[in-house]
Amino acid sequence: MKQSALVSIIMPAYNAAQFIMKAIASVQKQTYTNWELLIIDDNSKDFTVANIKKQAREDSRIKIFRNSTNRGAGYSRNKGIKAAEGDFIAFLDADDLWKPEKLEKQLEFMISNDVAVCFTSYELIYENGQKKHEVVQALPFLTYQKLLKANYVGNLTGIYKAAKIGKIYAPQIRKRQDWALWLSAVKKAGIAKGMLESLAFYRVRRNSVSGNKLEMLTYNFNIYYKFLDLSFWKSLKCMLIFLREQIIIKKRQIKQVK
Repeated sequence: MKQSALVSIIMPAYNAAQFIMKAIASVQKQTYTNWELLIIDDNSKDFTVANIKKQAREDSRIKIFRNSTNRGAGYSRNKGIKAAEGDFIAFLDADDLWKPEKLEKQLEFMISNDVAVCFTSYELIYENGQKKHEVVQALPFLTYQKLLKANYVGNLTGIYKAAKIGKIYAPQIRKRQDWALWLSAVKKAGIAKGMLESLAFYRVRRNSVSGNKLEMLTYNFNIYYKFLDLSFWKSLKCMLIFLREQIIIKKRQIKQVK
């Protein structure tokens, strides 16, 4: 396919020295080469900045931004989105990976089908990089009402066409801001379309931000109550629907693979 459209890839990073070089390498191996990688370091205390500076010196498509204090992934992503110059905006966390054809296949799908918001299936890997032999399958299409029930967009696979729907930002919250961003994007686009093919690897980490399930429920509730400005009782009702969707319905999207 023609590679005229610029893709801005947003990568927040905090103490990610252990994984970020592999994440960057997975971007550099893309068969679609017209991209810029905006890495926003969130005041890391390890060798994250030293590692990415080396890569940036060798590849002019890599741009580095630094927060003077730790502000969280939402703030960092927004900083990257604000600086992005691409027609399309994509996301990849510093510990996740893309398959080489990810951008090319997804952009071709989006352009040929006139899609403004797109996501794909993705595989799960352990912290050491070994495969879990599980894939989270993308729904063929996703409405705003369905997305309200649970987050069906794997953030590492999501792309939206900023040239069509404008730049979509995340709320200034520490967690679940990616879900809020996709809620805004899908609402503005009208619908999102999913690709069944798995094009990325999500690293399941023992001490991940989403590891505390009870705490995450509080953040989920606040998406309804504070971000969407629903009433307390409406938010509570949405949370009950969310729990059913998360525990029963969404699990059906996880399939065993070889």
